[in-house]
This record gives sequence, C-alpha cells and structure tokens, in this order.
Amino acid sequence: MFLKLPKYTAALLVFLLTLIPVNFVYGDNFQWAGLGGLYLFASDNVPEGPPAAIIPGVGFSASWQVHDFLRIEVTEDVYFNNYEFNAKYGYPMACSPENRSAFVIGLLTAAQVTGHFPIGSNGIAARVYGGPAIDIRIVTLAFGLNHPADFSGKIETDAKMQTKEISKYFWGNGRWFLPVFGTGMDFPLSEHFLLGFDFRVWFPMYRLWTNENIPAIDGWRFGAGLRITPRKL
Repeated sequence: MFLKLPKYTAALLVFLLTLIPVNFVYGDNFQWAGLGGLYLFASDNVPEGPPAAIIPGVGFSASWQVHDFLRIEVTEDVYFNNYEFNAKYGYPMACSPENRSAFVIGLLTAAQVTGHFPIGSNGIAARVYGGPAIDIRIVTLAFGLNHPADFSGKIETDAKMQTKEISKYFWGNGRWFLPVFGTGMDFPLSEHFLLGFDFRVWFPMYRLWTNENIPAIDGWRFGAGLRITPRKL
C-alpha cells in the first residue's frame, strides 16, 4: 500500500505538511528562509541518451526550535524539467526541449530534524539535517507539440503515450520517496539577514526493491544552493 500511494493522497500530505504548521508560527522558536540552487539529477544513460540533468530550483524552509540546538524543519523545493521516455529501456530521461514529450513540475517536500550549532557569538552557525522527503511530480504533455509526428501512435515517438508512461513510472513502486541528508553553514549578511550555503543528497530508496536493470547512479540527486534567513533582532 505504501508503495502505491496515489498522487492525490500525496498532494494532500504535502498540503497538510506545509500549511498546518502555520498555526504554530508564534514566538521566538519559529524561523523561515528562502532557498535557491541547482540540482543534479544523476544518471548514466545509454549512449543515445542525454547527459545528467542540472536543474535550477527555488523554495522555502520553515523550522521550529524544539530543544536547545535541535529544530524540526519543513522544506519545499520547486523545479521544472522536460522528459522523454526511452521505450527500449523502459524509463524516463530528462532531455533537451527539442526532444521533449512531457513537462514535469516537481514539488520536492521534506520534513527533517536539523541540528543547529552556533560557532562563536557573531551569527555564524553550522547545520546538519536529514529526514523523509517526497517528490510530488505533476506530469503534463509538453507545451508546443503540434506536429503529426509527435502523435504517431507508436510509443517510440508519440508524446501522449510517452507522457502517460512517464507519469506511471514516476508514481510506481515508491519512486516518489527520496529521503534527504544535508549540511550547511550560515553567515551574517547584514544586521537583518543571514546568508546560508547548503549541500544536500536525496537517496533513491526505491532502488532497494525495484530491481531495475539501470546504472547504479541513476535516481540519486545532489543539490547545492543558497538560503536567505531573516535574523531575529
């Protein structure tokens, strides 16, 4: 049942995860930040496939101090990318716009435990965090496809058929479940803001039970980015 979580149920979970905590945004234990960076969707595609995708994204975090240096943090990252479906090998590949079949909006949501460790009294701090994450992927037919060749009725070239298979693949066998681990540091940017640097890794846990005959690196994700955090005065 866990591995077949419907997309609408997952969307409801992310809605509750990101909005319900707003009721508790009172007092000095709450902190938020804006996020931005680059994500590497690692892959070792077949010779005719595209290279690994490097995708920009933006997001936010909200955290609550629960004990000394311990915080509970929710992050939401949004990214966009084009995909094609490789019918020969049976899985989607991130691709360039000219080869697109599907357009994917990814809502990468995590709930994690964060250790926050001040370094001195000047506002510099280190962070280590980790927890479960899910990727809510909204898969739609790519924009601007209107040539008859794009709808040939053959899975190798038909964009609608490929989009359906891409959605089926992403939502099957728990491929939406990607636990995350990260580390970062914050530095005083001004009297009112901190500038943070983050590095994150998302683990493709589904590789443990899907037994797919694909390269070992496929499914891993790596992110490097910045965060801006308002300082409490």
